[in-house]
Amino acid sequence: MAAMAMAMAGLMNGERAVVLLFIGRVLFSLPLSLLFHGIALSLLALSALSLDILADSSTSLAQFNTRPGASSGILLGAVTLPAVVISKMIQLSRAFSLDQVGIEELESLTLQYWAASASCLSVLIFLCITLWRAPENMPPPPAHNVWHAKFSLSCIILHTAVSFVTFGFETALKLLWMLCHGLAAVKLIQHVIKTFPSCASIGESCLVTSGLVLYFGDMLAYTIEKVSGFTMKSEVVQYGSKRSEISIIIQGLLLGLLLFPMVFKFVLRIWESTFSTARSEVRTNNEIWRSLIFFSSLGFIMIVIIPSWMQLVQDFHMHPLLWVLSFIFSEPLKRLSLCVYWMCVIYVSVLRFYNISKNSKIERILLRKYYHLMAVSMFLPALIFQPEFLDLSFGAALAVFLALEIIRVWRIWPLGQSIHKFMNAFTDHRDSDLLIVSHFSLLLGCALPIWMSSGYNDRPLAPFSGILSLGIGDTMASVVGHKYGVLRWSKTGKKTIEGTAAGITSVLAACSVLLPLLASTGYILTEHWGSLLVAVTVSGLLEAYTAQLDNAFIPLIFYSLLCL
Repeated sequence: MAAMAMAMAGLMNGERAVVLLFIGRVLFSLPLSLLFHGIALSLLALSALSLDILADSSTSLAQFNTRPGASSGILLGAVTLPAVVISKMIQLSRAFSLDQVGIEELESLTLQYWAASASCLSVLIFLCITLWRAPENMPPPPAHNVWHAKFSLSCIILHTAVSFVTFGFETALKLLWMLCHGLAAVKLIQHVIKTFPSCASIGESCLVTSGLVLYFGDMLAYTIEKVSGFTMKSEVVQYGSKRSEISIIIQGLLLGLLLFPMVFKFVLRIWESTFSTARSEVRTNNEIWRSLIFFSSLGFIMIVIIPSWMQLVQDFHMHPLLWVLSFIFSEPLKRLSLCVYWMCVIYVSVLRFYNISKNSKIERILLRKYYHLMAVSMFLPALIFQPEFLDLSFGAALAVFLALEIIRVWRIWPLGQSIHKFMNAFTDHRDSDLLIVSHFSLLLGCALPIWMSSGYNDRPLAPFSGILSLGIGDTMASVVGHKYGVLRWSKTGKKTIEGTAAGITSVLAACSVLLPLLASTGYILTEHWGSLLVAVTVSGLLEAYTAQLDNAFIPLIFYSLLCL
C-alpha cells in the first residue's frame, strides 16, 4: 500500500493536483439536478488524467511536434471548457430556482455542456488511438502504460453511457449533433497541430479547438435552419436568450477572419496559375499584386459577405458598420473620450516599452508584465462604467490582432515585415517563429469572462476575473518572484512561493477595493469571502505549477470558481 501511495505521489505533479482540486470544488457545488453532468465531468477528468500521465511517460505523442518545454497539458486542456460551462449551469440553476431565468436558457446551456464535453472526449479518443497505434519499430509499452490506456478508454466508454442515460434517448438528432461536434474537434486539432508545429501543447490545442467548435457550432445550426427551412431550435440549438447585436457582430468578425486565409490561399493559387503563363517581366510586381489581392479579398469578405450573412441568418436589421457607428454616437462624449484615452495609453506604453526592449537589459518576462498593467488601466474603468462598449471594443481589438497576425505570417507588402520586426521585440519562449500568441491570450483572457457574464450574473466579480488574475495577480507574482523569490515550488521550475503569495495577496487586496466600488455603482453584492479565497488560491497555485500558457487557462479557472 505504501509503495502504491508513493507511486501515485510521483505521478501526481503540482499541475495535476491543482486541476483535480478545481474539479473537486466544482463537483462539491453541484445541485442534485446536475448529478449526471457531474458524473460525466468526473469520468472525463479521470480519462484525461490517465492519458496525461501516459503521455509524459511515453514517446508515442512526440509525432505531434508540440511546443518545446511544455508538458502535454491533456488534463487541463480537456476539463477546462466543460468545467466553465457546468459552473455557468450552476449559476443559472440558482437563477431558475428564483424564477429569474426561463427553462430555455438552462436547456440551452445544458446542450452546450454536452457539446463541449463531446468535443473534449473525442479528442481524448483520438489520443488513445494514437497511443495504441504506435510505430511497429518501437518497443512494446510497459505494463503501467497499458493499464493507463485501458483505464482511460474505460472512462471514455462510461462517459458515453452517462451521456446516453442523461438524454434518455430523447432524440437521435441531439446525439448526432454531439457526434458532429466531436468529429469537428478531432479534425480541427489535427489541422492546428499540423499547420502550426511547435506553437502549442496538446492541452492548449484541445482548449482552442473545442472552444472554436462550440462557439461556431450554433452559428452553423442557425445557418442550416435559415437556408433549408429545417426547424432546429426546438430539437438541437435551444438557445433561449436572443443574442445581442454586439455578440452577433463579434461572431461574424471572427468567423470571417478565421476563414479568410483559406479563401485567400484559394484566390492566390488561381491567380498564380494564370500569372505563370504571362510574361516573366511582369513578375517584378508580384508582391504588389499579391498585396492588392489580399486587401481587396479581405475587404470584400468583411464588408460584403459577413454583413450579408448577419442580415440573412441573424436577421440583423441594418449594415453592422452603420450599427456600430450609431451605437458609438448614441453616447458620443463617454465613448469617444474612452477611445481617446485608450489610444493615448497604447501610444505611450507601446512607444516606451518598445524602446526599453531594444535598449535595456530588463528580462523579457518582466517587460511583458507591464502590458498586463496596461490592460488593467484600460479595461477596469471601462468595465465598470461602459461594459457594453468594452464588449464591442474587445471584439474589434481581437479582429485587428487577427488581421495583423495574418499579414505578419503571410508577409504581406508593405506591412508584413515591419509588423514581424515589431512583434518579435515582445516574444518569449512560448511564442514560435511561425505564430505569436501571447497578445491573443492576454486579450482573450481579459475578454472571455466579460463575454461569458452577459445575461444573468449574480456574481459581480466574475466579469473581472481575467483582469484581476492576469493584470494584477500574474503581474505581482512575476515581479515579486523574480526580485525577491527564494523558495521554489519545484527543483526544475522557476516559480517561487514568495511570488505566488504576492499574487494571491494582491488579488484579494484588489477585490477588497473593487467590491465597495461596485456596491457604490448599484451592484448587488453576493460574494462570500470564503469562496473568493478558494478561487484566488486555486488560480494562484495553478499559475505557480502549470507549464501551459497561463493567460489562456487561469482566467477561465478563476471565472468558473467565482460562479459557484
